[in-house]
Amino acid sequence: MVYSENISELVQEIHQVLMDKEETCHRTCFSLQLDGIILDNFSELKNIDGLKEGSVLKVVEEQYTVREVRIHIRHINELIHACDLNDLYNGTNNYSLCLVNDINNSETSSSASNTDRRKGAETNANDSIVPEYLLPNQKDILLTPLFTTNNKINRLQSLKILSYSGWNPPNGSRKLHGDLMYLKVTTCEEKSFHITACTKGFYVSQTTDEKFLPKPVQPKAIFHSLVDLLNNISPVFKKKFRAIQRKRCTKHPFERIQIPFQIHPWLSPRFEHIMDHFRAEDANINKLGHEDHIPGQVRDWNEELQITKELPKKNLPERLIRERAMFKVHTDFISAAIRGCQAVVDGNIMAINPGEESKVHMYIWNNMFFSLGFDVKDHYKDFGGDAAAHSAPANDLQGVRAINTLDLDGLHTLGTVVVDYRGMRVTAQSIVPGR
Repeated sequence: MVYSENISELVQEIHQVLMDKEETCHRTCFSLQLDGIILDNFSELKNIDGLKEGSVLKVVEEQYTVREVRIHIRHINELIHACDLNDLYNGTNNYSLCLVNDINNSETSSSASNTDRRKGAETNANDSIVPEYLLPNQKDILLTPLFTTNNKINRLQSLKILSYSGWNPPNGSRKLHGDLMYLKVTTCEEKSFHITACTKGFYVSQTTDEKFLPKPVQPKAIFHSLVDLLNNISPVFKKKFRAIQRKRCTKHPFERIQIPFQIHPWLSPRFEHIMDHFRAEDANINKLGHEDHIPGQVRDWNEELQITKELPKKNLPERLIRERAMFKVHTDFISAAIRGCQAVVDGNIMAINPGEESKVHMYIWNNMFFSLGFDVKDHYKDFGGDAAAHSAPANDLQGVRAINTLDLDGLHTLGTVVVDYRGMRVTAQSIVPGR
């Protein structure tokens, strides 16, 4: 590859560009090398010796580890479902619905043809007419116009099933042979295959649902990318996967990335519930939040929030660094708080006062304090009881937001998130040390 980009970028950003391009999107386990030297992903291009305008970076495939295999499989699964709107409405993997194309009345950013321009000129007169459902005295106010028109797109299915096999994990002898993981695939041709992921890549094994036979069906037929293997065994997948990626690449770049601040729509059309083993796995793993209980990796949210607020802000570069750090910490805190609130309502976190009434229960999880929106001490008895207590957290949140907007030195607030989930309102706050 020949690059003449802004040399102030990170090497990791080139990785992301390659993983987003249609031709190389299914490559994840590779390194970038300059003159045979592997470049550090977190190095700035301007700090790399020997790198100059027009330098050639080589993309070299690397051996897989268990972690790299999981990353690769997850990435391929996301590419397969790249045009499905279910995940967007459900907020899966931090994806949110984007209305850029609907606002612009265009599927792509390319300019319209002369014919389309003439048609547009003819319809401009109708654009100023107020829709009938918005006129006064209408008995039925429709919600359908609020939905994106993209939900009418037919779903492209390239695979029936892609999941982890029941033969996982590999036993000791197979680990010595390089086996990392086993997959099961059912193609649109209704054929099932058991695939072995090894350090060199992926291959189809002779394993069945009843018997474990680790030998490959075709000796030496190992593919470094799972997509290359699926293209080889399923013509339908090869055709549909290309169509999905072409469709994905026509979207605005902002529609193809995970946004740091997720949007949760209240309205959603009815979609067909499709099978996704990885979505089911995420639901089971996150059920108890195991990923947030790893020793030594629990974050001190209050410390991070206050430290970022105290960063210097004397000039523009310092303010930009400060705002970026504050935004990052706040979005991480909100994301963790949402998972915690869902776990509280689902009953997956033990209350610190389990002997009391359920309305009075309080919870501590991942260095956050959770409370429910009920009038537990009759503070709002004369103002509506539980109804007033339900509204109070939103007003408290507005107060915290107003104080933070002032951005006064020495004036600090708790990290606060209010989440409505399954008809209950939960308030999550950072914990002050010593309290």
